[in-house]
Amino acid sequence: MSDVPDDLVQPFQIDTFQLRGRLVRLGPLLDEILTRHAYPEPVAAMLGEAIALAAALARALKYEGVFTLQTKGDGPIPMLVADVTTSGAIRGYAQTNEEKLARALASGDNLNGSVPRLLGAGYLAFTVDQGEHTDRYQGIVELQGATLAQCVHHYFRQSEQVEAGLKVAVARVRDAAGMLRWRAGSLMIERLPVEEGTFQRDDADDEWRHAMILMSSCTSRELIEPSLSPHQLLFRLFHEEGVRAYKPRPLAARCRCSRERVETVLRALGPDDLDYMKVDGRVLVTCEFCSASYAFADEDIAALKLGAEP
Repeated sequence: MSDVPDDLVQPFQIDTFQLRGRLVRLGPLLDEILTRHAYPEPVAAMLGEAIALAAALARALKYEGVFTLQTKGDGPIPMLVADVTTSGAIRGYAQTNEEKLARALASGDNLNGSVPRLLGAGYLAFTVDQGEHTDRYQGIVELQGATLAQCVHHYFRQSEQVEAGLKVAVARVRDAAGMLRWRAGSLMIERLPVEEGTFQRDDADDEWRHAMILMSSCTSRELIEPSLSPHQLLFRLFHEEGVRAYKPRPLAARCRCSRERVETVLRALGPDDLDYMKVDGRVLVTCEFCSASYAFADEDIAALKLGAEP
């Protein structure tokens, strides 16, 4: 691989078209998250798409806390979660229905990216959680679209009345040592408000259509190509319109779980529940996101029952 920076969000603006956008490029971060769980390839690809989209969407908002993209459905992947903090910490998790997934994989069909085949019927939710003593924002829309990106488009049309274009790509690419590594990229452009006026509005509509045509010329390979820097890709797509790139924002694979957080959850349970959870004399809690395990022996459980620090 080249030394082109990975795991970042590259904000940009196209002044001529009154557009702003973000280009997301994910490399080692995504490979680390997806390989922790040994997901089947279609599941890993769908989660990778969710993470790439969440990274692009989160940077469109002004908030301090956690932005979460979540789906719930009745398909082989009943739940999909990707969240991003304002500091750029990302994590993701896919819950699978093993029986439904086995049937889908056995069908021999191409499942990659298929919302109807993998997620089924359900909903897509965006949540912004800024912590205690703040209002929690959540937007929910029905899963409608062949791909997750199309479902996000549907959300914008139905819930936000925001005109936005999205492209996303996820694939495994061989590194310099010949190893297959997961990579992803997403490109999002948003139409900024235009002052009222017939001629301005008509011009803006034409410019928006032209920008969408330019964006559609970006290939999936270009979105994830490690030898093509974000600046090079933006220049190729929008140089004639005068694209302006801002300082990129780094991203990192970082879970928010900790022993202290697990203890807080366990303290909220009753003594009987804690005893029921014991296996071989201890309680073992595993984080669904990062697979970290936290073990609590008898003396730890006794301290939790008393509400004291183990």
